[in-house]
Amino acid sequence: MTRDPGFAIYVHWPFCKAKCPYCDFNSHVRESIDEARWQAAMLRELAHYAELTPGRRVTSLFFGGGTPSLMNPATVGAIIEALDKHWQLDPDIEITLEANPTSVEAEKFRAFRSAGVNRLSLGIQSLNDVDLKFLGRQHDSRQALAALDLAGATFPRFSFDLIYARPQQTVSAWEAELAEALKRAGDHISLYQLTIESGTVFEQAYARGDFRLPPEDVQAELYELTTTRLAAAGFDAYEVSNYARPGQESRHNLTYWRYGDYIGVGPGAHGRLTLAEGKTATRQHRAPEAWLERVERDGHATRQFDPVVPRARLDEMLMMGLRLHEGVALARIHAETGQPLDAWLAAGKLQRLIAGGFLALGDTALYATEEGRARLDSVLAELL
Repeated sequence: MTRDPGFAIYVHWPFCKAKCPYCDFNSHVRESIDEARWQAAMLRELAHYAELTPGRRVTSLFFGGGTPSLMNPATVGAIIEALDKHWQLDPDIEITLEANPTSVEAEKFRAFRSAGVNRLSLGIQSLNDVDLKFLGRQHDSRQALAALDLAGATFPRFSFDLIYARPQQTVSAWEAELAEALKRAGDHISLYQLTIESGTVFEQAYARGDFRLPPEDVQAELYELTTTRLAAAGFDAYEVSNYARPGQESRHNLTYWRYGDYIGVGPGAHGRLTLAEGKTATRQHRAPEAWLERVERDGHATRQFDPVVPRARLDEMLMMGLRLHEGVALARIHAETGQPLDAWLAAGKLQRLIAGGFLALGDTALYATEEGRARLDSVLAELL
């Protein structure tokens, strides 16, 4: 049976207190922000997209960034109220807000809950103070643990992120950190290997030799330990970097990975919408000031509004869906592209990846094996 991927809305708040050296997201530091002006613009762009998608049922709303927990809870509440005005809301709608665990932001948790947020995603990144400084974080481990306790007491669901494979990190040190994290875990954890992204401060520092990542064999051990330790604690590796207890997966991210429709509002936000003319890719102006001015002038700041041709849909479905343990439903491929999988891919290439133990083709889905998910970038490069 093909799962309903849902219909999601992403709202991008592009501002942070400081830019982390590993981050390649569209985030910016500003001395002052006219939040009333920003709230009005967000609401106006939501109204624009509501006209394009009448009658849809919203299954999730995600406030990402940047640091959305810097927003006034009243702004968050106004956006949630706008959704109820423009669309149908799923009775079990998931409303997630990303937050950083500084003490000032943690004090706002209850106000966000009152505004309608029912899931918090905390950017912890590490429980080691030395590594937190290396990662450019504004909090220490004490604040991180306090924020986790407060999140568990305030929200019905919460998740948090950790980054591993940090310079000089050992397997035993990561095992101890994971054990500490699991003591305070709710039902979902995101665990990412540190990667050097283009255009970041870390890219320059790494090129200069200022630090080195652990050797590949150590990184492989860290990944294997992560999956094993989380499984023992009752968390399924439902996606390459995401672990959840059964039924507690991120509904919003599943919409992306299952190639569902989603609206992207805010500077640099992307969207994928199935409209009368077919699948359409949207992208907003990236610079915050340009986005704000365009919305005030035109009612939206959509810079790109392009058709997604069937072959591109297949590529996007495989790039997103093979991240999932469940893989990509063959019926969804046919429905999205108009042809079955074997009409698109060279049989020899697919069979080589299956024979190598990286992919598996079942009656209803194509999926990556555990070995394949551990090397997914290379698998996708070969496949596509």
